[in-house]
Amino acid sequence: MAIGGFVDAPAAAAGADYGGRVTSFVVLSCIVAGSGGILFGYDLGISGGVTSMESFLRKFFPDVYHQMKGDKDVSNYCRFDSELLTVFTSSLYVAGLVATLFASSVTRRFGRRTSILIGGTVFVLGSVFGGAAVNVYMLLLNRILLGIGLGFTNQSIPLYLSEMAPPQYRGAINNGFELCISIGILIANLINYGVEKIAGGWGWRLSLSLAAVPAAFLTVGAIFLPETPSFIIQRGGGGGDIDEARLLLQRLRGTTRVQKELDDLVSAASEASRTTATRRPFRNILRSKYRPQLVIALLVPFFNQVTGINVINFYAPVMFRTIGLKESASLMSAVVTRVCATAANVVAMVVVDRFGRRKLLLVGGVQMILSQVMVGAVLAAKFKDHGGMDKEYAYLVLVIMCVFVAGFAWSWGPLTYLVPTEICPLEIRSAGQSIVIAVIFFVTFLIGQTFLAMLCHLKFGTFFLFGGWVCVMTLFVYFFLPETKQLPMEQMEQVWRTHWFWKRIADADADAGEEEEQGQRRPRPRGEAAGTIALSAT
Repeated sequence: MAIGGFVDAPAAAAGADYGGRVTSFVVLSCIVAGSGGILFGYDLGISGGVTSMESFLRKFFPDVYHQMKGDKDVSNYCRFDSELLTVFTSSLYVAGLVATLFASSVTRRFGRRTSILIGGTVFVLGSVFGGAAVNVYMLLLNRILLGIGLGFTNQSIPLYLSEMAPPQYRGAINNGFELCISIGILIANLINYGVEKIAGGWGWRLSLSLAAVPAAFLTVGAIFLPETPSFIIQRGGGGGDIDEARLLLQRLRGTTRVQKELDDLVSAASEASRTTATRRPFRNILRSKYRPQLVIALLVPFFNQVTGINVINFYAPVMFRTIGLKESASLMSAVVTRVCATAANVVAMVVVDRFGRRKLLLVGGVQMILSQVMVGAVLAAKFKDHGGMDKEYAYLVLVIMCVFVAGFAWSWGPLTYLVPTEICPLEIRSAGQSIVIAVIFFVTFLIGQTFLAMLCHLKFGTFFLFGGWVCVMTLFVYFFLPETKQLPMEQMEQVWRTHWFWKRIADADADAGEEEEQGQRRPRPRGEAAGTIALSAT
């Protein structure tokens, strides 16, 4: 028997009624904003690469260096197990977690562009400390400043992209952020591979300091970015400049026929202004009417991290060195996995608005489950506590890892940033995105802080553990995540009313709302009718 939650969103093609096209103006704006993903990706790639470089370890983490070289009698799985090394890797995410909560208020009150500017500027400053580091304390300051920058950019950029994009192409445009993350990791891996060969062992300084280049591009570019139409209307308690928003929409869509989309934006802003949610978004997102959005904003980023993807992002070179590859080969292996991921990101951009979010998440989930189980099985059979692994099996692990990162890159990678921005109404959208980024940073911190210890104690069982989590999250998608493709964000409430599970909450909230509004009838704001789609279409 079919369950309502397993069908496409109601009136999925409603966004096409807005008219217009993807203009060069919206493409250029989204390219500049989306380039902020390169910052996140570059840091992920650089931190994993420099921690496998002998010159870097010898200077800042000598104990790890001696373990890696075999000077100490330790298990192969424990050669990089160091609390100080994991603090270096994961301290960024504590700073990012705190910063993204502050970023929510800045994004809501002063705009998406302001948060992007702040994030890019702080990231540039952090890069300076990384390249000039002479001790561990300067390295940690570098990580903290980078974390603050990423807290602001990761909170505001996916939101910016979703609000600027036409509904029928929102998935592809928002997925550009994940593509930029993948490109950033790829650039970092290539730089790591190149600078490792520099005589004198100072190449890691170049790796860390070059993070300022994409950050400077984002910061300068953000000065010229327009604000989103949603924010222009929302500012001032929903009384923003309607004419300014109309002119911007006309430039973005390449047509003067934008009244229907403008009406929906005005209706959403008017609805938000009638509640206290806009002023107290974190308190109000806890209300029962926002329960579906809160659950998804918490669980989707949590599941994103427990796939084990950051094991690859952080420690790919370290892991490949662990199983017996040399320094250059391990760095090049990280490049190979990232090329596969980048290609998969492009595939996701092409198909996400055609096949929908759920199908990609389910297919990617199955692909990742099989990959994690296979890696665990190969390590269990061929990699022991002492001695090396045959080179052919080391490269087999590399091939399986490529399959894994490809599965992540066309499913959970980009859609973790897309789906929560789609399903949150305007009054809690900024808070919802902050929760997503905060959860990502928190769980990333936990994994970054514990993975090397887990690998040391659980050994190959670590990959079976991640595979088990991927099973859980795939079941969650199958039963509880509705399809949202091509539905305008201002009309997203309908997905809850037709879902087999969430409709109970939506119906209860609708009944409560009718009782509250009895005797308080007032004229409907202009455009409110345009924000409603007949449910009979499903």
